[in-house]
Amino acid sequence: MKGPCPSTDEGTFIANEFQQPTPELYVSCDIEADGPCPGLFSMLSFGLAAFTVEKELVGTFSRNLELLDGAETDERTMRWWAQPEQAEAYKRSREELTSPRGAMVECKSWLDDMRRFGKPLVCGAPSGFDFTFMYYYFQRFLGESPIGFASLDLRSYAAATMKRQYRHVGKRQYPAEWIDENLPHTHVALDDAIEQGCILINMMRANLDLPRVPEMIDRRTSAALG
Repeated sequence: MKGPCPSTDEGTFIANEFQQPTPELYVSCDIEADGPCPGLFSMLSFGLAAFTVEKELVGTFSRNLELLDGAETDERTMRWWAQPEQAEAYKRSREELTSPRGAMVECKSWLDDMRRFGKPLVCGAPSGFDFTFMYYYFQRFLGESPIGFASLDLRSYAAATMKRQYRHVGKRQYPAEWIDENLPHTHVALDDAIEQGCILINMMRANLDLPRVPEMIDRRTSAALG
């Protein structure tokens, strides 16, 4: 005589035990803005760089945005942008502007396409700044967030990996093998997203006891063809 059939929940659990988890796709995000928080101030530009844990860059997306209607401009932030070191990056953020809604529609389509490589997880440095701008813009202009509400903060991950307190960790304290010297921090959104994505993968592989990948593997052309 057969025993009782498992309930739906039990059957689902048993089936899921033998399923491979969906791979994560790490979407490094960098935004540039004219103030410290979304809504009151505008996002000038954003860049997204999608990485696999193998340090393969499979896709990038970037837009320069028109300012929000009715938003203010933060004087302190604009003084920072006016410094000679940042002037060129600011100039580049004001070229070929796209409407915020149009950019979010296009970005959602790009993220949907990237799902063939894994489930997107947005990563920022700090995530509390970059992610909140992206989340606000998605909610305001699309009424939903295709990136959910979870994000990964590089400094928090670094603190756990290095077994230090959060405020005792910063980029200057990162091990040299986490930094790709050929990727400068320019304050151009996409440049910085790629740089930060490589740092994340380097520290993640160290934390997971995986061998270091010396250089980023650019798969964007083959990914687009695929």
